[in-house]
Parts: sequence; C-alpha cells; structure tokens
Amino acid sequence: MSVVVSDTSPLHYLILCSVDSVLPRLFERVIIPPTVFAELQHSNTPAVVQEWARSLPAWVSVQKPSSLDPSLNVDVGELEAICLAREIHAAAVLVDDRAGRNAAIQCGVPVIGTLGLLELAAQRGWINLPQALERLQQTNARLDPRLVTAALERHKARSGPNP
Repeated sequence: MSVVVSDTSPLHYLILCSVDSVLPRLFERVIIPPTVFAELQHSNTPAVVQEWARSLPAWVSVQKPSSLDPSLNVDVGELEAICLAREIHAAAVLVDDRAGRNAAIQCGVPVIGTLGLLELAAQRGWINLPQALERLQQTNARLDPRLVTAALERHKARSGPNP
C-alpha cells in the first residue's frame, strides 16, 4: 500500500460515480492539498462531493506543500498537488488535466488519472468497468472517447470472451 496525492477531478468523479471506496483499497492514504479541499467544497460542486469533503474519510488527510514551483504552468490545485507529491515522495499524483499530467511527469512524479483508477479497480474485480464508465460519462467529465474505448478494449481483453 502506498500514499498518493490527489488533485480535485479524480476525487470529484470517483465520488459522483459512487466508486470512491476503491481508493483506500488501492492506497494506504490519499493526501489532498488545501486548494483541492476547498475546491471539493465549492458552492458549484455537486452536493454529494461537498458532503464527502465536509466529512473526510479517515484515509484522507489535508496537507499543505512547504513550497511551490512557480515554473509549473498549471492551476493552483494541480500545482499544490504536484509539489506536495514530489515533496513527500508520493507513489503518484492523481490528476486528469493534460497540463497537470504533463507537469507532474516533467517533475518525475508518476500520474494516475480517473480512467486509470477505474481500470485498476476493475482489474482487481472491485468494480464493473463498463458500468463505472457509463456513470462517468453521465457527469461533466471531459473524456477523450478514444481513451474510453481503449480502456474498455483492455478490460475486454483481460476478461476474456465472456466478461
């Protein structure tokens, strides 16, 4: 088990898809920076996500990075998450935004996005990937259809002819 740092979107979408329970099974701890914590409670955030953030599970903690790298051209939540992940030597940063993913990779921080988290959980038999992706597509998540198709094809290949 390992520690990861999360940006807002992976948590947001896992909660909306009712599969956030896979996180403590995949990781020992999920750490979120203060900006992510605030974004999860923003008035425009869905009520279920706000409620989750108001009563954080025991496996989630909020931690501020000791310093920020101003050379990273990403939003504040991603900046805090990437810098904190690098600082604490997290196993990965959970982030979906392309610029955030690229910045994390440039910093040498492994990245896992929402689709990757869903695939990991499905590989372990904890969720039904097609159903989870169907729920995800009903949110406002900006998904590249090619990535969704590729995830489903990998799942089908792993599951065999009768998933």
